[in-house]
Amino acid sequence: MYSLLLAIVYVAFISLGLPDSLLGAGWPVMHEDLGVSLGLAGVLTMIIAGGTIVSSLASDRLTRRWGAGLVTAVSVGTTAVALLGFSVSPSFWALCLWAVPYGLGAGAVDAALNNYVALHYAARHMNWLHSFWGVGASISPFIMSYALSAGWGWSSAYRIVGITQVVLTVLLVVSLPLWGKVNRVPPQHGEPDADPDGEPVRQGHVPLAQVLRIPGVVLVLVAFFAYCALESTSILWAATYLVDDRGVSPASAAAFASMFLLGITGGRFLAGFFADRVGDTLLIRGGFATVGLGVVMIALPVPTDALALAGLVVAGLGCAPVYPAIIHSTPVNFGRENSQAVIGIQMAAAYSGSTLAPPAFGALSTWVGTGVLPAFLAVLVVLGLVMSERLNRLVARR
Repeated sequence: MYSLLLAIVYVAFISLGLPDSLLGAGWPVMHEDLGVSLGLAGVLTMIIAGGTIVSSLASDRLTRRWGAGLVTAVSVGTTAVALLGFSVSPSFWALCLWAVPYGLGAGAVDAALNNYVALHYAARHMNWLHSFWGVGASISPFIMSYALSAGWGWSSAYRIVGITQVVLTVLLVVSLPLWGKVNRVPPQHGEPDADPDGEPVRQGHVPLAQVLRIPGVVLVLVAFFAYCALESTSILWAATYLVDDRGVSPASAAAFASMFLLGITGGRFLAGFFADRVGDTLLIRGGFATVGLGVVMIALPVPTDALALAGLVVAGLGCAPVYPAIIHSTPVNFGRENSQAVIGIQMAAAYSGSTLAPPAFGALSTWVGTGVLPAFLAVLVVLGLVMSERLNRLVARR
C-alpha cells in the first residue's frame, strides 16, 4: 500500500511539471496565431502565478477539511480542464480566462502533495519526487515540438497534456481510499504526538496571521523567496548573460542554460541517495554554498568561457536539494499540526519569488546591463543562506 501510493504520487509530480514548460515552448508560435505581441506572455504567467498564490494560501483550510487525496484529485482535475480550455481558446483573452483555474489548481496540488510527502515519507523521496517534477517539465517542450513539427499546432500539445491530466485525475480518485492508510514517518526532535492511527494531531484551520507569528516562519519565507528568485532568474537570464557579456555563442549558451535545469533534476535524483543520512539542514546549507561557488565561477573574469559554463552547471547542482529540503524540514521546524499552513504560505512565497525576481532583474539590467547578473544572484544566495542559518539556530534553541 505504501509503495502503491508512493508510485501514484510520483506520477502526480511528473504531471505537475508537465504544464510548466508548455507556454514557454509554444509561445513563439502561439502569439503569432493569436495576433498578439510577444511580451504578452508575461500577462499569462502573472495570472497563473496569482492563482497559485491564492490557492496555496487556502490549501491549509482545504486540506484539513477534505484531505490531501481529494484536494489533489480535484486540483489536478481543475488543471486538466484549464489545459483543455487552452487547447480550444480562439483568442488571447480566452487564454487569460483559462489561466485562472490553471493557477488555482496548480497551487493547491503543489501545497497538498508537498505537505503529504513531508509528513509521510522520508527525505530521499522528497528529493526524488521533485526530480520527477523536473522530468515532467523537461518532457513538455518535446510534446510541443512534436505537435508543431507534425503540423498539429500548439493547441494539440495542450490537448495531449490535458488528456494526460484527466487520466491522472481518474487514477487519483480511484486511489482515494489509500491516502488515509499510509503511516507517517516517526516524530523527531520533540514533535507533537500522533493519534493511534499514526496521523498527526489535527487542529482547526490555522489563520495566516497566526502562522506568521510562529517563530521562524518569516525567516523560512524569506529564504524560500530568495531561493526561488535565484532559480527563476537563472533560468530566464543565464543564456542572455553568457551571450551579451561573455561572448558565448547563442547555441552554446542555450545548451548550458538547459544544463542548469538538468543539473537541478539530476542533482535531486542523486541527493535522494544520501538525503536521509545527511539531513535537511546540511542539504540546505551545502546547496546554497554550492550555488555560491557556481556564481563565483560564472563571475570570474578569465579568458576562457569554460569556467562560466561549468559554473552554471555547478549552480544547478547546488540548487537541487534546497527546495525539497526546505519543504521536508517544515514539520520538524514548525510542528506537524502547523505544517500544511506553513507549506501553503511557503508555496506562495516561492511563486512570488519566481514571478517577481526575473522582471525585477530585467528592469535592473536596462540601467546597468546584464553583467550585473552574478552580483544579483550572489545577493540572493547570501540572503537565503543567512535566513536559513538563523532559522537553524532558532530551532536548535527551541
